[in-house]
Amino acid sequence: MDYRTEKDSLGEKQISHEVYWGIHTQRALENFRLSGLRVVPDLVSALVMVKKAACLANLELGYLPGSKAKAIIAACDEVLTGKFSDNWPLDALQGGAGTSTNMNANEVIANRAIELLGGKKGQYGLVHPIEDVNRHQSTNDVYPTAVKVAAIFGCKKLSDSAAKLQGSFQQKEKEFSGIVKMGRTELQEAVPMTLGAEFAAFAEAFARDRWRTFKCEERLRVVNLGGTAIGTGLTAPQRYIFLVIEKLREITGLGLSRGENMIDTTANADAFVEVSGILKAHASNLLKIANDLRLMSLLGEIELPQLQTGSSVMPGKINPVLLEAVMQAGMKVMANDLLVTEAASRASFQIGEFMPLLAHALLESIDLLTRADEMFAEHVAGIKADPEKCRVYVDQSEGIVTAFVPLLGYDKAAELLKGFRSPGQKNLRGFLEERLGKGVVEKILSPQNLLSMGHKDHGKNTEGS
Repeated sequence: MDYRTEKDSLGEKQISHEVYWGIHTQRALENFRLSGLRVVPDLVSALVMVKKAACLANLELGYLPGSKAKAIIAACDEVLTGKFSDNWPLDALQGGAGTSTNMNANEVIANRAIELLGGKKGQYGLVHPIEDVNRHQSTNDVYPTAVKVAAIFGCKKLSDSAAKLQGSFQQKEKEFSGIVKMGRTELQEAVPMTLGAEFAAFAEAFARDRWRTFKCEERLRVVNLGGTAIGTGLTAPQRYIFLVIEKLREITGLGLSRGENMIDTTANADAFVEVSGILKAHASNLLKIANDLRLMSLLGEIELPQLQTGSSVMPGKINPVLLEAVMQAGMKVMANDLLVTEAASRASFQIGEFMPLLAHALLESIDLLTRADEMFAEHVAGIKADPEKCRVYVDQSEGIVTAFVPLLGYDKAAELLKGFRSPGQKNLRGFLEERLGKGVVEKILSPQNLLSMGHKDHGKNTEGS
């Protein structure tokens, strides 16, 4: 292979002429062989947006000559279109608070800008990764800002996916509105309700997830770009510190703002922990509701779309595989929440050393939930109900007697139930129809009555009667 030689304070290294990264990235590539996980592409894009904003600010203030700045900006734009996607080789888990990924961006952008100026990779006299691309920046303000930008974009997508999932359940709410079934508590039959109402409750949970996720931007919009190493802005001009945020707002279209106390914004990552908690809440709903659907399928009340053969030994077996996949995504998000919490809480003094772990866990959770919501929404759209099976459970359940308490009183209802428990009785609905009349039973067990939010109170005052 054709190599070029690059130098740093530790010595020299040979770098393939085919790649756009340089000696700092090469050292990190050799040092960090941990997980096999790559830096998330969305984080790379956000980091390049930050680099472009810094370059625009430095150009406007005269800290970079026009030709050099334009080449850097053009290189950033090319990376943002997806070019050079194979030049981000680093393991997601790396020491140094993200410095290796920051230098990866600096070197790729610099080497492409050098080419645009007619030079060859490694000719850093034309464009220098640190002196030019990283001018007035530090990993400690660039990297957390990029994580927040990537997370905001991700949460916007997640909110849209949650909305689709909510819509799928709302459609089933309408479709199943007239199907009476048994509600259940403690994995036992409780009182009657409708299948539509059950799906409405699922939809409402995802509506909260949608709103909470949408509001995550407010928790992430305050960034520390311009604060450099520890949030004091040391080595950066004051005019740059104010201008670079404006440039990043223009590039991203996001309502970003500079932290009032950038030492705080640099040192403390609790905003990420808060957002991760919101993601965990969504994961909790996914787990609970997907498992409810598994149990409803087991009971035969609903029929899930058949996706694939379920067993290598049992012919004809079909398993609820998509629901199980969604549940596993939820479990992974819950585990990631612990990682985000640990990474944030183990930061020391004015830096978050474990920001790479935090970034990967948080952005992975956002992506997992987005994909899970999209899969789940499509799956729910194909669910069918079995009204007859629901009716069988209702007709045989002693729980329906509770619906007659307002009409009969507790003791009379208990007496009827005692009579039903004699040998040979199986259909409680039929038993009640014989004693109370079919019309009365149909009215009491109608969807309208069951969901009327309490029985009608005629204002009877029995005191003294």
